[in-house]
Amino acid sequence: MWDVPARDRPRERLLARGAEALSDRELLALLLGAGVPGQDAVELAGQLIHRHGGLYELSRLPAQELAVGLPGIGPAKAARVAAAFHLGRRAAPPSSSARQQVRGSADLATITAPLLRGLRHERVVVVVCDRSGSVLRTAVLTDGATDRSLLPVRDVLALVLATGGTSFGVAHNHPTGCTDPSEADRRTTTRLAAGAAAVGLRFLDHVVVTDGGWRRVPPE
Repeated sequence: MWDVPARDRPRERLLARGAEALSDRELLALLLGAGVPGQDAVELAGQLIHRHGGLYELSRLPAQELAVGLPGIGPAKAARVAAAFHLGRRAAPPSSSARQQVRGSADLATITAPLLRGLRHERVVVVVCDRSGSVLRTAVLTDGATDRSLLPVRDVLALVLATGGTSFGVAHNHPTGCTDPSEADRRTTTRLAAGAAAVGLRFLDHVVVTDGGWRRVPPE
């Protein structure tokens, strides 16, 4: 990664902007420390996440399984990754053992706010739930530019189905601080609802989250 400007490297960006500014694979790359010839640490991290079906699935694996079958992931790196995931679970407060639920728009905003506030660009977060609204997974889907989000409906649905969810909600931020939904936001809500119905999923809601509040995005 030495051909990448220092300010754009994961470690420097984390120190300058906080861990929330980094993608899953960039955070994992910091644990790996180095890649292999022809593949930097970020690319290796992305391959590791993809190989095991996602970050959550990766987090449940024992170190022995992490170290099998992927060049560049030896016992030392596997142990670091497994230790980091386990330390995160130990650090969780006791109340976190109760699974979060989405009962309405306010719950969706509360769950996604930590991943959306304090950013200078738009980000899309998907909350995947079971039939009762209990959260199965909260995932950053895309990071966009300063004035637009990237919300591919097909990718949202694929994530929900791959997770085994039956319902989902979507949230994104407005770096400007304005919670007013745009026309594009409203069109997206309409497309999300239609796409969910087409594949037998329940669409819970779409909200805009800012540093100062949140607002529901109605359909067109």
